[in-house]
Amino acid sequence: MITELTVRGARIRVRRSGDPAHPPVLLLHGIGRSLEDWDPQHDRLSADHRVISVDLPGFGLSEPMPGRVTLAALAEGVAATVAALGEERPVHVMGNSLGGAVAMRMLAAAPARIATLTLVNSAGFGKEVTPALRILAVPGLGKQLLRRIDARSAYRIERSLFHDRAHVTEERVAFALRVAARPDNARVFLETARELGTLLGVRAAWRQRLLSQVAAHPRPSLIVWGDRDLILPAAHLAAARAAFPHAKTHLFADTGHLPQIERADDFADLARLFLTAHSSAV
Repeated sequence: MITELTVRGARIRVRRSGDPAHPPVLLLHGIGRSLEDWDPQHDRLSADHRVISVDLPGFGLSEPMPGRVTLAALAEGVAATVAALGEERPVHVMGNSLGGAVAMRMLAAAPARIATLTLVNSAGFGKEVTPALRILAVPGLGKQLLRRIDARSAYRIERSLFHDRAHVTEERVAFALRVAARPDNARVFLETARELGTLLGVRAAWRQRLLSQVAAHPRPSLIVWGDRDLILPAAHLAAARAAFPHAKTHLFADTGHLPQIERADDFADLARLFLTAHSSAV
């Protein structure tokens, strides 16, 4: 079920599935993306979990919340959305790409609210990132690029996310164009990208600070990557292992930036085993 909630004056889009009495799992997408990136996992995890996915404030079809878009603001907005749903238990958070950084920020800000972390091709573990995001740091150029997304460029963006081009469907391209046409899309995207990165890559300062904060509040963690990721390279998995040596890790073969879609069954199998092992955390 997809609904909209008014949270801090903004309409936030949310999908919920599963029995509300079951342990809560929160799914967070990446920059420029939407809750649709987690659709396959609703079907696979909702038998024994309350599954919640959210369009981050200002992304997908959610409205931005007042103020500048920052990692902290995104995390606070998500936490407020979870509270608006009446969910007061610690949540199992799964974050893809930017969503992984948001998940870690949520843990750093309110450790008691987070049961476990599942980080999927997550931002925060290295400097390297696709040139398509680095170029947004060039003054004036980023805004022009984001305001000129057409069907061809939307296809190229979708194609960069998957190793198997069969996942680059007409429906995904059409939805990407719908999101790109929203009036606040370019501003929200640029504010986020420029806070987290520069033309040279992902900023070190926020990464180092966040990883230190998360390490101070260890939680059971699962970290996975696709070995053919063109957005955040799979080499970052080694840095993730070093930062969180207690974490369980997995590298998916022949997989791009969205393993939860491209390897939906295998991802769900890993996730269910992990969640079951740590169900007492809720």
